[in-house]
Amino acid sequence: MNFAAVVLDLDGTLLNSDKQITDRNYKAIQDCYEKGMKIIFATARPPRAVRWLLPEELLRMGSTIFYNGAYIKCEQTGIHHHEPIEARMTAEVLEHGLSCDMDLKISLEVMDEWLSLEEYDYTAYMKVQENPTAKSLEELKKLDATKILFYGNMDTSSFNEKLADQLADQLADQLNVIVTDHGELVQITSKMASKEKAVDLLCKSLKVPLENVIAFGDDRNDLGLFRVCGWPVAMGNAVEELKALAKEVTDTNDNDGVAKILENIL
Repeated sequence: MNFAAVVLDLDGTLLNSDKQITDRNYKAIQDCYEKGMKIIFATARPPRAVRWLLPEELLRMGSTIFYNGAYIKCEQTGIHHHEPIEARMTAEVLEHGLSCDMDLKISLEVMDEWLSLEEYDYTAYMKVQENPTAKSLEELKKLDATKILFYGNMDTSSFNEKLADQLADQLADQLNVIVTDHGELVQITSKMASKEKAVDLLCKSLKVPLENVIAFGDDRNDLGLFRVCGWPVAMGNAVEELKALAKEVTDTNDNDGVAKILENIL
């Protein structure tokens, strides 16, 4: 297949377990870029985290999709696109979550600003470099949230799965609700925001047919992306649902699985 673009998830895919990009993966992406292929990074993370994780030279090679598609930034096409959850819906989601568990850990992303309902040390658990700013519930309910995050009962994923199912049943026409990180995290974005919609928008602007896109991923937030791209590649450490949709399964993120495929197609 003649690939014109590469879409790369970050955590569990391009990045290893230490949240680093190896020299081999870096070189493979650079070689694709020099061959004229478009590079698209597609992550659940916010802009500030991507800047921590990827070197500036690599980011300059391509476009970036943040928050599972809720925000797109592409200097090449001039696209800066935001799809937030409206404040009225933010309030409804927060109220529902707290009605299920008053101790639910809640945080919101609002255009690269991280806010939470209470002060909590996320640095160890989330492997981030800073903690969110604590706000009252009434303040959070008034925000157009880029993404809402729920951390439920960390002893089992069943609570998070049940909570996600309830939200999806009630608000499926307005929200995307995904459980990731081995069942520990519920990620909520606008129905208009998804990796696949963001990739479609970018590819149209870049004049790249989706059938000529190779995409790499490992978790449930990549399922839609795998359904629209011509050659989806699941990591060896990917969830089984994603492997079932893949055209190919590569090695794990700790064994340069991305580079092993890209080297073969160059």
